[in-house]
Amino acid sequence: MTVSKMTWRPQYRSSKFRHVFGKAATKESCYDGVPITRSVQDNNFCAVNPRFLAVITECAGGGAFLVLSINHTGKVDPLHPRISGHRGNVLDVKWNPFNDFCIASCSEDTTVKVWEIPPHGVLKNLTSPWKELQGHSRRVGLIEWHPTANNILFSTAYDFQVMIWNLDCPEQVMKNPVRTISHHTDVVLSMSFNTDGSLLATTCKDRKVRLIESRSGNLLQEANCKKHKASKVLFLGNMKMLFTSGTSRWNDRQFALWDQDDLSVPLLEENLDGSSGVLFPFYDPDTHMLYLAGKGDGNMRYYEISSEKPYIHYLTEYRSNLPQKGMGVMPKRGLDVSSCEVFRFYKLVTIKSLIEPLSMIVPRRSESYQEDIYPMTAGNKPALTAEEWLSGIDKGPVLMSLKPGCQVAESYSEMSKGLGNSLDTRRSHSRPGALQLAYIQDQLGTKDGKEDSGNTEDDRSRIPVSNGEDLALCSPPRTENELRLKFHKQQEEIRRLRELLNQRDVRVKQLELEIKNIKNSQSHQSSP
Repeated sequence: MTVSKMTWRPQYRSSKFRHVFGKAATKESCYDGVPITRSVQDNNFCAVNPRFLAVITECAGGGAFLVLSINHTGKVDPLHPRISGHRGNVLDVKWNPFNDFCIASCSEDTTVKVWEIPPHGVLKNLTSPWKELQGHSRRVGLIEWHPTANNILFSTAYDFQVMIWNLDCPEQVMKNPVRTISHHTDVVLSMSFNTDGSLLATTCKDRKVRLIESRSGNLLQEANCKKHKASKVLFLGNMKMLFTSGTSRWNDRQFALWDQDDLSVPLLEENLDGSSGVLFPFYDPDTHMLYLAGKGDGNMRYYEISSEKPYIHYLTEYRSNLPQKGMGVMPKRGLDVSSCEVFRFYKLVTIKSLIEPLSMIVPRRSESYQEDIYPMTAGNKPALTAEEWLSGIDKGPVLMSLKPGCQVAESYSEMSKGLGNSLDTRRSHSRPGALQLAYIQDQLGTKDGKEDSGNTEDDRSRIPVSNGEDLALCSPPRTENELRLKFHKQQEEIRRLRELLNQRDVRVKQLELEIKNIKNSQSHQSSP
């Protein structure tokens, strides 16, 4: 008699990101003492690029925001210069994806302003913008840059209009947008572009999700789901799907997934909890990971998206006892690939006036570059000019590699200039360790300046040697880890020199006392 055995195999889903974990920065690497805005607007209030961190601040008499060098961690000077050209509260800020020194802001004063940040950072209050956009009749709540076309900006306000602006126009004050989109019957709550920027998705207070042709403004589709009130919308890369987060009919927080070609019924709906804070979704098209952070929550859920059912796979949750008011996201080109970092948030903690960097890390034993988790990603070069896009051309983003030494995003001179920028910003603040760090970058900046001016080898050979390393042969630190390592080496050297100085001070005092004693003894001997 034969006995047939049934074999049971668990259906495990293979994933490289199953064990991704969140790692909060140490206290020294946070930004402390930042007066974060108390606005109730459901925005992120924070924008980040590899050079600067911008955060909307609380202030009296108009609106302002703060721009800090990304390396300016620790206690922030309460009198740090601000960008304060708006007459009303600032509601949103966004960095130009193709220019790390250009930022747009919108305000309750009905204007959008575009600012040029000086190469050395903000060293005095800025009140004069590069461009001022005056087209809306009510407060402007949201702005978005086009993902592939240079100097194209979208803005939406409480007048229910979405306006498209071409910043390549010569006028400093612009009153006529390229196009106005007027399909909404209430306030627009969020906007999202697809990968090449040809489509725009919006959520509105009238509970509808709209899919719009971004250039012409034509309404392509409209979803009216009474069971799901969407507040935020995201295009999920090239997967032809839309993700919305919002509330259910019974005010439970929930998310929904939609087919881009058919918005009549959602592909998936899932309730999360009964909290009241707005859910901010963030998507990484390179890893297909989706992060959900609730306003006022301390936790953050993350998922992996697939093109087949069940579409959304829960991974795990990052927990913290510090509630977030908003989140800034670092572009992929600013991540630390040496520590397998795949995403980085900048978490605004209002109760502590703190901005806390939070890194999402894939645990790997190898310290070498991991190509499988860092595919080619969108760089900082525009694929189109504003005129080309307006003429009807669509192009995907210009891709770049994150492999060290392969980046084509910046030239060597730009890197050295960037180091000088963060140096000068930090130099204006007296913080422990700032001078030591500034010294390293000063030496690197000196080296680069000599090379650019075409000095001879003899000139370069006179550059000081520090920690046994000839600074002329050192490359500028490419990552925060390298910069931190040089900083710690410099601290050790300065500590050693201080000890030598203290010893010599003690020796000098001893010699002075000996001289004084000899003089006293001589005077006593001569007096009788």
